[in-house]
Amino acid sequence: MSAGTWESHHAITTLMYSYADCVDRGDFDGIGALFEHGEITQKSVAGAVVGADAVTALYHSTTRVHADGTTRARHLNTNVMIDIDEVAGTATASSVFLVLQATDAVPLQPIVSGRYRDRFTRVAGTWHFTEREMNVEYMGNVSDHLSDAVLRMLS
Repeated sequence: MSAGTWESHHAITTLMYSYADCVDRGDFDGIGALFEHGEITQKSVAGAVVGADAVTALYHSTTRVHADGTTRARHLNTNVMIDIDEVAGTATASSVFLVLQATDAVPLQPIVSGRYRDRFTRVAGTWHFTEREMNVEYMGNVSDHLSDAVLRMLS
């Protein structure tokens, strides 16, 4: 495993944490922008959601935004391990996520947990997501987090 430079490590972890911040704030355009050069996949689902517009649309159609304009959730990203190839301008990362949520209908509780497998590419000196593979391992009460359409698919 290669640690890469401090600057690369910082840029990559900032991307990872920016994703969580955008989801929590309900900034789906911001999430899309993070995937301008990338895609989102899910381990248990075939295919990929590719590019900023498609990723933005995905979050608008699947994630609830509450009256305060946020998802009323807190995405925690931990156990981050990054392998950077400075010469090739590529990197991979793995991490664990835990989502907590509290709404008027749902008390503070963990609602979903799993792992991310990420790939990054440096484009014109700037690091970008190439792929985020989501692997949901544990799911609790997501009724106030996901859209009705997603909840119907899960039931």
